[in-house]
Amino acid sequence: MGFRCASGSVLGLFTGFAIVTGLVVSGCHRSPLTPQQAEGKRLYDSRCAHCHEFNDLALKKVPPNLHGVFNSPNLPSGAPATDINVERTILGGKNMMPSFAGRFTSEQMVALLDYLHAGIRSQ
Repeated sequence: MGFRCASGSVLGLFTGFAIVTGLVVSGCHRSPLTPQQAEGKRLYDSRCAHCHEFNDLALKKVPPNLHGVFNSPNLPSGAPATDINVERTILGGKNMMPSFAGRFTSEQMVALLDYLHAGIRSQ
């Protein structure tokens, strides 16, 4: 004899188990990006990843990886990890990083910051 659910169906019990198992397993994977985060990813891939992820410019001093930048209380510079400090660094530049002033609209900056908050690596 097997266990029976309220409807009396052993199949129902196994179906319920499969659904719960699927939910638990799917919980281990990140959900898809929101449209705003997807736009931020597009901006990151085209304007940031060359230096901050791939270093395909062969910079001698490799810039910090920005994925998970908001998981730490401080930025690599030591400044608090806040939206305003990241935006200031992007727009004003810092050390060897050039200024990106005028290259992002305010909506694009919000999307980029939202993507960085997601902490998802580019693929």
